[in-house]
Amino acid sequence: MRTIGLTGVAVAAIAVLGSSSTALAAPAASSPAHTVFTEPGDHWQSVYDAIGSARSTLDLTMYELVDTTARDDLVADAGRGVKVRVILDHQREAKHNQAAYTYLNAHGVPTVWAPEEFEATHQKTLTVDGRTSVILSGNLTSRYYATGRDFGVVDRDGADVSAIEKVFDADFAGDEITPPTGDDLVWSPTNSQSALLKLIDSATTSLAVENEEMALPAVVDALTAAAGRGVAVKVTMTYNSSYRDNFDTLVDAGVQVGTYANTKKSLYIHAKVIVADYGKPSARVFVGSENFSHASLTGNRELGLITSDPAVLDPVDSTVEGDFAGARPWTD
Repeated sequence: MRTIGLTGVAVAAIAVLGSSSTALAAPAASSPAHTVFTEPGDHWQSVYDAIGSARSTLDLTMYELVDTTARDDLVADAGRGVKVRVILDHQREAKHNQAAYTYLNAHGVPTVWAPEEFEATHQKTLTVDGRTSVILSGNLTSRYYATGRDFGVVDRDGADVSAIEKVFDADFAGDEITPPTGDDLVWSPTNSQSALLKLIDSATTSLAVENEEMALPAVVDALTAAAGRGVAVKVTMTYNSSYRDNFDTLVDAGVQVGTYANTKKSLYIHAKVIVADYGKPSARVFVGSENFSHASLTGNRELGLITSDPAVLDPVDSTVEGDFAGARPWTD
């Protein structure tokens, strides 16, 4: 969780943005399974485009919704006959979400609080017309848009989209469900910890990591073990004093750690990314909402995906490498 308000333009490190706005109208048969957009370079336009492209249905699960443009676009969808449904977190973000919850329900958009069985619903996903899902690492919180590093993956894989919709239906109704994983999906609180640790453990040549948190010992141990077996491990984060000891542990093990200052103008690493063995046939990438914390991986509702699709791998790796190059090396 950020502790600063983000305003203004990021410093030179934000030069590597890798943005690409993505039209999300009903996909043609030849549409790629995945595309990716990068924040802050995309200016969240791909999300606005996705909301505006809906013709029949739009389902949104969001940890924090305070972006009034997105909120009003949802209402506009409902006004032209789109069936819009929204799930908002209540466990941790009720204060920030209350205004959107009240406004949406008052303007024809059925909006519910997420199930209380989760420590939080930290998922950030929207699905358009039952055919395209957008899996985000960032929230609809416009005060953070200017300098927040985040990614969005546009997922047109039918098995993934169907699985996401099944979970949405259950969470919207407050029913229990074991989330189906489709072809690529990583869910909390079911398979995310095991899937992410397996991805780290599978690396043979390189790991490039971004995350907002470095609080889970199992992840720290997996990264140090990877460095110990000769994997080139790079970790890029925004500085947080809570993780100093873990940064020291990683550096002592041979992991390269780079940090950005936690200031209003600095790039803020909010992304949750693991790139394993980039450039090798075995290369894979994780992008999602999951932080490296016990709550995120075992108590929250979260969603990400792991894919070998170059359409995701290439731009994410390029951005993460650029971020690491612009960060300040951590020394213990």
